[in-house]
Amino acid sequence: MSDVQASGPAETDYQRVERSDEFQSLRKAFRNFVFPMTALFLVWYLLYVLMSTYAHDFMSIRVGGTITVGLIFGLLQFVSTFVITTVYARWANDKFDARAKALREEIEGGEL
Repeated sequence: MSDVQASGPAETDYQRVERSDEFQSLRKAFRNFVFPMTALFLVWYLLYVLMSTYAHDFMSIRVGGTITVGLIFGLLQFVSTFVITTVYARWANDKFDARAKALREEIEGGEL
């Protein structure tokens, strides 16, 4: 038998960074923004699908010419996608990217 004690595998750089308070804070901020925004979009999308299926009379109401409520709601799906993308890009530029850059520089500088 050997007197050498078995130790676990050495901690990787990623594991060390992932465990850090800075990374956890950044991850929490990201999740606090993205999850509610995703849920909001999914609810909006499912509402459109359900209304198209079960509220046919409402969705068939003509707003003008051949334009119906359903068509408007369908087009608003695209609009909402662009709005969400714009909101995310602004949020990332204003609040998230600077913190992520600082963390990256800290990691690359060997401080973390």
